[in-house]
Amino acid sequence: MSDVNAIRFSETGHAGVLSYESMSIGPLGVGQVLVRHEAIGVNFIDIYHRSGLYPVDLPSGMGAEAAGIVEAVGEGVTRVKPGDRVVYASGPLGAYSEARAISEISLIKIPDEISSKTAAAMTLKGLTAAYLLLKTFPLTRDHKVLVHAAAGGVGSILTQWAKSIGAYVIGTVGRPEKVALAKQQGCDEVLLYREVNVPTRVKELTDGAGVDVVYDSVGKDTFMASIDSLRPRGMMVSFGNASGAVPDFPPLLLAQKGSLFITRPSLGHYIADPDEQQELADALFEQVGAGKIHINTKHEFALLDAAKAHETLESGVTTGSVILLP
Repeated sequence: MSDVNAIRFSETGHAGVLSYESMSIGPLGVGQVLVRHEAIGVNFIDIYHRSGLYPVDLPSGMGAEAAGIVEAVGEGVTRVKPGDRVVYASGPLGAYSEARAISEISLIKIPDEISSKTAAAMTLKGLTAAYLLLKTFPLTRDHKVLVHAAAGGVGSILTQWAKSIGAYVIGTVGRPEKVALAKQQGCDEVLLYREVNVPTRVKELTDGAGVDVVYDSVGKDTFMASIDSLRPRGMMVSFGNASGAVPDFPPLLLAQKGSLFITRPSLGHYIADPDEQQELADALFEQVGAGKIHINTKHEFALLDAAKAHETLESGVTTGSVILLP
């Protein structure tokens, strides 16, 4: 159908394995849609794929999130039409490209008031925050919550949303310059997790009780601190590995620490049903449209500079989201 530029990789490793290549898009299959990308989301799961932590068949495209315009539709497509503005955060890897063919069931229509840049910056992260807050551990105003990486991509949305619900939010960040941003986003308290004893401080802030739930995307470096910050029968939600995989632990640890619950959820299991995906997206769009969640999109790179975008995200200096522009 046409040739487009895309980022691909043939071996796992550091950001240098990413290559900028020309590739062809063939005829659309049944149920497929051609989307011309206007902005592409960069997420930590992309780094996990590139590094080999989450194995994929190689050679492979890169990325699972992008926003753009529907240019053409294949046979049997009923959910979208040419000219529609859409975003997706699932499906086969290949979002790091100027355009691609993708199944219509992955697509979400973008409301008029949300730009493509904002949609690409927030959809995967926002859907993650949505399922974590509304499904995995349904948060209420009576809950106390600990959010690691509170100034990061998911953390920025998670803390704002949790605060809009009315929960008491303790955030952690890795760098002093991120404290003010986390507070601006609604955290009641912000802790530098490398400099303070997080469980001790959490217990002080909760009158010795601990928090009801921990949302932890950091992984190895924060796992035990998360466990020790929970109240008895609290919930540990481990949803990322920014510092490396969580170490093996005996199930007996959960009993010893207060009959705790632990879950390792994945976005794909919460948006596999298009109707449930749309439900979460509608909740996200409502929060953003009402001004309860602000999306930070200051980290922008050209598609050609995807490796630099990965290096910047891995460095820990980013706040909010990172996007690529074709």
